[in-house]
Amino acid sequence: MQRVAILYDASQAVLSTFDLDEVLNQVLAIVRDYFHLQHGSIMLLDEAGQKLFVRAHFGDCVLASDFFVPFGKGISGTAAKARRPIYSPDVLADPRYINQIASTRSELAVPLMVRDEVVGVLDCQSDLPSFFDNETVDLLTLFATQASIGLQNAKLYSQLQRRAAQLEAINAIAKRTTVELDLKELLDRLCTQLPQSFPVESVSIFLRDEDGDLILRALQGDMTSRLKVGDVLPHSYSCTTQEGHHPYCGDPSICPADCFPDGRAEVCLPLVSFGENIGLLVCATRQDKAFLANDIQALESVADILATATQNARYVDRVRQLAYRDGLTGVFNRRYFESRLVDEVTRAARYGGGVSVLMIDLDHFKKINDDFGHMIGDDVLRAVSSVFVRNLRKVDVVCRYGGEEFAIVLPATQGVSAAAVANKLRRAVANSHLTGIPYAVTVSVGVSEFPANGITRDDIVRAADSALYEAKEAGRNRVCLATTTSAASATAE
Repeated sequence: MQRVAILYDASQAVLSTFDLDEVLNQVLAIVRDYFHLQHGSIMLLDEAGQKLFVRAHFGDCVLASDFFVPFGKGISGTAAKARRPIYSPDVLADPRYINQIASTRSELAVPLMVRDEVVGVLDCQSDLPSFFDNETVDLLTLFATQASIGLQNAKLYSQLQRRAAQLEAINAIAKRTTVELDLKELLDRLCTQLPQSFPVESVSIFLRDEDGDLILRALQGDMTSRLKVGDVLPHSYSCTTQEGHHPYCGDPSICPADCFPDGRAEVCLPLVSFGENIGLLVCATRQDKAFLANDIQALESVADILATATQNARYVDRVRQLAYRDGLTGVFNRRYFESRLVDEVTRAARYGGGVSVLMIDLDHFKKINDDFGHMIGDDVLRAVSSVFVRNLRKVDVVCRYGGEEFAIVLPATQGVSAAAVANKLRRAVANSHLTGIPYAVTVSVGVSEFPANGITRDDIVRAADSALYEAKEAGRNRVCLATTTSAASATAE
């Protein structure tokens, strides 16, 4: 009668819910109440099959979070390896016993089997020696069969739920990439969305530049990263040398793309579009062995979508860049200057640091055209714009404003520093020997800054233009720095 009752209760327990922890706790509650045990636990076998860890327990089985029993060791590890119940009537006389509970005198470990494979162990302990008789061992063995069914059902349900959420996320990502053509927005959104549907705590995306280096373009998550956006991934870290492969690095300590030092599991997926390796997607978590095979397959799908979307966004960006480029000199045009200056002013207003503008005019350019022709004049414009680009930072923006006039945006630069840059450019042009021109070509420069000379784009440009006028009126080949009321001349050096 007891056999029927316990099996009935066990069946009800394993069928009442698909939540793994609820199933395990109900199983242990039945074990405790029916058999009057003082201590018990359910230990699960990790995916590598090398150790058992406690997933649920009752009694004095309070263990450290990193406690585990090696496969084949201890009473429970021996039961898992032998694939049959192991009973120790007197643990004090049993060398296999791992002493975790001082009051335990007898222990019974019953393997949990699914399709002839061990997935865990039901570990029962009593404070009395020789507590488990043959009938109790048989009942607990039958009960473990029911518990195994519940365990497997919960795992399958959890995997289905996880897979459904991932498929939904992949579909959402695919839809998003068809409408999001701004590359930065695309990468940032993906980094934000992945942790919502995958066992991921931090995401980083690297894209290859023209030199083949992997540049960190997007980073999201609360884990510590070795790199920041804009950094180059050292070649010693790169795991994309295996062309055509999708490497999975379960242990980041041996992962050559170890971006997150506090990670316990990491997936590194190359971004491949039309056979070209264009980047790397890195997903990491602090949870050990967090990624299942299905997770990696789903993330590979995400990587494929991302690679295609990245190339599409790059194509759109190239078209946009062509619309923003001056056809003669190759530098940016006035339209881009006006848009970029608004962005830089907004950024400076929000985060501080300021921004400066240089308005530059070639001195006596009409005479060059009149004396040597417009083709030579075009060559001079191209040569001068090249001088500007060579002598500025990558973050600085060189634009042809119109005719022989240029405009330059200097982010995070103010006052005296901007004037120093302007004088550097003025000297560089004056010292250049331009083909076809027998005399030195010079420029005049007006300098203004945010917020000292204005808080809007038009005010800042107007101030720089007024300073430029002052420089030309003062004799040309010089730099003038705008003030709130007038232009203060910086004498030519």
